[in-house]
Formats: sequence, C-alpha cells, structure tokens
Amino acid sequence: MGKIVVKIGGVASDNLTNNFFEQIESWQAHGHEIIIVHGGGYYITEMMERLNIPVMINEGLRVTTEQALKVTQMVLMGQVQPTITTLFQQQGFGTIGLNASSDNMIQGTFIDQEKLGYVGEITEINPAAIEGVLHKNYIPIIAPLGMTANGQWLNINADDTACKIAEALEADALYLLTDVPGVKQDEQWLEKLSIHEVEQLKAEKVITGGMIPKLNSAVDALENGVSEVHITNCIECAGTVIVKEGVFA
Repeated sequence: MGKIVVKIGGVASDNLTNNFFEQIESWQAHGHEIIIVHGGGYYITEMMERLNIPVMINEGLRVTTEQALKVTQMVLMGQVQPTITTLFQQQGFGTIGLNASSDNMIQGTFIDQEKLGYVGEITEINPAAIEGVLHKNYIPIIAPLGMTANGQWLNINADDTACKIAEALEADALYLLTDVPGVKQDEQWLEKLSIHEVEQLKAEKVITGGMIPKLNSAVDALENGVSEVHITNCIECAGTVIVKEGVFA
C-alpha cells in the first residue's frame, strides 16, 4: 500500500477545499495511506504581532526566541492542528493530531542557536509513531516541531518536516502545496523535472527566492527514497513533478 505525504499551509481554508477532500478520498479508495504535515507561519506571525513580540527573519528562517517558541507551540498545536483535524473529521475522515512528543516522533538538533534561537533541523524520524496511526486507518495530522535528545522543543520548517517524514516512510509521492501551480520557465509551468534539471535551473537563476529551499527539500527527499515530489497549489493538479532521473522535453 503506497503512502502519500501532503504538506499544506497553516491557513486551512486556502487548502482544504471540496476538491482537496475528494482527492484524499480517491487516493484512499485506491489503497493509499495519507499523511498530512501542516505549516502555520501566517498565524504565528499574527499572534506574535498581537502580543507585541518582534518577528525576525534570518535567511528565510524565523528567529525563534524562547518567547516565540511558546507562541509557535501554542499556535501550531492549539489552533492550527485542531482546526485542520476538525475539518477532516467533518468530511468523514478519521484523523489524529501528532507532534514531536508522540513516541519521540521528530528528533532534532539546533541549526545555530546563537543566530536563530530555537530553530532546528531533523536528525531522525520515528516511523513507527506514524505507522501505528496509519494501521488504525487514521490520517495523521503532523505539526512541524522537533525535540532534542534532552527534551528541548524546536521550531522546524514545515517543508523539511514533510520531506523527512516522506523519506522515513519511503513514500510513493510527496506533495508540497504552495501558492503557485508549479515551477515556471519562460512563462510556462513545467510538467516534469529531474534532479539534474533542478540544479541547472537554479544555476541559470530560473528558480529563485522561496522556491529554492522548497526544491532543495524535494531533491533531498528524492535522493533518500521518495519516488516523486509534486510542487503544486492543489493536490488534484499534478503541478511540476520532480523525479530522480531522466531528461524531459
């Protein structure tokens, strides 16, 4: 039974349309197991501004002070995850919200505590924590937080979290939902790309800005056992499909 990992943004109303749920239902009907990883940056920023906590970004990563980490945990696990879980349940899907403390599921380490504070990168995923939920026919809804060996919570990028989970589960497909239909070249949305072509387009400055870390995560996932990665703005559209090898016209 193939596994499909989907990373959605934190603004559930942007992603969780009727078409989205119909696609999930179709995948399940074809025997696929679904894993959802959610972001939440929009709501974290909103809450920090409301609490007059400065929002600082360093090289695309949110600088996470101790205070910002508490807000991040509160928003991801107390607001975003329950909202998404409820919407799935209203559509008739069985779901369970998971986080780093669920059977030591997401283990991590600091990237650079001096520069970024409590921002981490994943060192290990415990797939058994996720598979246990899948075996009960539930869809796990996973928050992008990690934990160090001594129990310190970490803020982790949601795309990276989805990629590492897809790698650990050897997923058939990974969908990274974004606000554009895929990767663009010469005013055309590309249907397929190989890893080699991704590197070429980066060198030619065709791929820039926020798409670079997304594609770097995609390449890592493909190099570590994921069959294909989709960059798209809706799961019912294939978007740009990235695969390990092959040259496409």
